[in-house]
Amino acid sequence: MSHASQNHEDRWGFKQFVEASVNEGFLRPPVLMQGMSGPRISREGQPYINFSGINYLGWQQDPQVLEAFCDSVRAYGLSTGGSRATQGVCEPHDRLERLLSLHHGKEKTLSFASGMLANIGFINAITARFAFSPNSGIDNRDTVLVFDRDCHWSLWKAAAHLKFGEQLLAFKHNNVADLERVLGGLAGKKVVVVFESLYSSDGSVAPIGPILDVCERFGALSYIDDANGFMVYGPEHRPFHAEFSQLRRADFIMVSLSKAVGLEGGAISAKADYIDAFEVLSGTSIFTAAIQPPTADAAADIIQRLLDEPRIMDDYLLRCQQLRQRLLKEGLRLNPHPSYITSVMIGNDARAEQARVALESEGFCVPIFRYPAVKPNQALVRLIMHRGHTDQDIERFATCLGGQLRDVPQTPAADQESASSLEPVLV
Repeated sequence: MSHASQNHEDRWGFKQFVEASVNEGFLRPPVLMQGMSGPRISREGQPYINFSGINYLGWQQDPQVLEAFCDSVRAYGLSTGGSRATQGVCEPHDRLERLLSLHHGKEKTLSFASGMLANIGFINAITARFAFSPNSGIDNRDTVLVFDRDCHWSLWKAAAHLKFGEQLLAFKHNNVADLERVLGGLAGKKVVVVFESLYSSDGSVAPIGPILDVCERFGALSYIDDANGFMVYGPEHRPFHAEFSQLRRADFIMVSLSKAVGLEGGAISAKADYIDAFEVLSGTSIFTAAIQPPTADAAADIIQRLLDEPRIMDDYLLRCQQLRQRLLKEGLRLNPHPSYITSVMIGNDARAEQARVALESEGFCVPIFRYPAVKPNQALVRLIMHRGHTDQDIERFATCLGGQLRDVPQTPAADQESASSLEPVLV
């Protein structure tokens, strides 16, 4: 490589960024995973018990699901072959969207290729300026978005074009009083409050009803990202019924199919006029590929099965509580909300990386959330149990994790953020 070419390459800083990030433990060389993601995986030929997978019910290994998927492939092929705006809506997408609308008590649903694209599309649509003609246009650039501080990266990134402090505001995580304070200063504006039902890093559950009460009192629209709670919580006999029983009151309900359903895809359910407009205004519907038809078909099958056979999720949640109790027995500090997402608080970033390496040497694949996913030195181990984990898996894992973390000094909780410092860590 010539000296001029090398200097030109260095101008962008990618090489220095990667080298420094690897040296400091932020990045690791990618490893090759063989076979399916499930309770056990193989990476570079080495077996691991997997606590990193989000498809925790293991539908992709279910013979009934696989057979239905293959039948749908034969009927509808592997792709839509074109935009729904140009050639029509595929039957599997229509089936899935109708089922989601019924489940959420909404007039209409629009599906997307992923939950992230649904979130990005929503922000695009709700703040859009667009016109087909002088008589057919819309201008919502004056929309004000109010986010929970811990909203997903995809939402913050989609809203990055809005000026923070004016069109984009935040309230302290799950803090209804702080939301009320923020909305009190937005009288007369078009406001949308955006929050999640269940947060993926610390497993915390939103006070859904009280948040919606405040939204209704101030005339703000509400958007719930239910990516992690979808098909898990809501029924009266399950945990957090009081919170999730209020979900249908939200103006917009977004779901991801990658968690309980275990497939790629996302969707937004709302009033029909919003959804009809979003198909164009979101950009992430009309300008990119939709979910594969057999995936949409299989997703509808799985959702219906979870509705018809609630014991599947009931049994899974019971196992999650057993894992939590076993970790508490080891003296570990866990997230206070006993959801199926179990976060083990560590604190020090370097100590968290040491724990990951040690657990990997024992044959466990676990995700460490450290800066920039969370604040510096607020690192945690985010665990999602798989339905296929055995009692022996849990026992050995708890023993190993306890041995690594039992003597880690307890890091005090971060002070409440001031209203002026609520932008996300990773934007």
